[in-house]
Amino acid sequence: MHLSMNPSTEPRRKTGGGYLFLPKRWARGSFLKWLRRTHGWIGLWGASLGLLFGFSGILLNHHEVMKIPAAKVEKTEAQLALPEPLPGDPQALAAWLGEKFRLDARHAKILREPARTALWNGVSVEQPPRWQITLRTPRDSVQAEYWPGNRFVTVKHGSGNLFALLTNLHKGVGLGVAWVLLADTLAGGLIVLSLTGILLWTRLHGGRLAAAGVGLGSLGLAFGLAWQALGG
Repeated sequence: MHLSMNPSTEPRRKTGGGYLFLPKRWARGSFLKWLRRTHGWIGLWGASLGLLFGFSGILLNHHEVMKIPAAKVEKTEAQLALPEPLPGDPQALAAWLGEKFRLDARHAKILREPARTALWNGVSVEQPPRWQITLRTPRDSVQAEYWPGNRFVTVKHGSGNLFALLTNLHKGVGLGVAWVLLADTLAGGLIVLSLTGILLWTRLHGGRLAAAGVGLGSLGLAFGLAWQALGG
């Protein structure tokens, strides 16, 4: 009696091909396991920052058209008497304002206008120099205007609520380089998540790798052509 086996029931033989240019060690389960862990940990970091930037992004997205009256800034304006001796330069005035409002004056924005001749009702008038100083944090802002020699400085002070604070954190207003670099980690994490997610989808198989390569190549070409058209 002769028994014939159905070819479909025969176990498939493993082949060494199907991984294109990738090293053979990358095709092992250990590399995919490491890739999965990397994807998960970076996703956890991105999710933590994403809560902040996502929520504040909604506020920014609806700022103009569909207004959400959540972010509010309380503004006041006053003339403050300056101590003796009067500040001799804008940096000294910025330091005094920082102490007055308990703000960091090291990164104050200073605009110094020299004396000039201006027309007033058709008459030439000598305008003295003017200093404009801005101090900002995510919650508070101080804008000062001072004419050297005066004993008073005009100050506009703004204090925002919690939603204004979140919005300024999203935009990086009043923050240093460290916060900018921290926000960059979110953008970098999204890039890594996209790449590792594509690799996990392909399972490092040749056919899927080729499809992913064609898709990414087409996307890169489209961006390149769009950038060239905008630059031209």
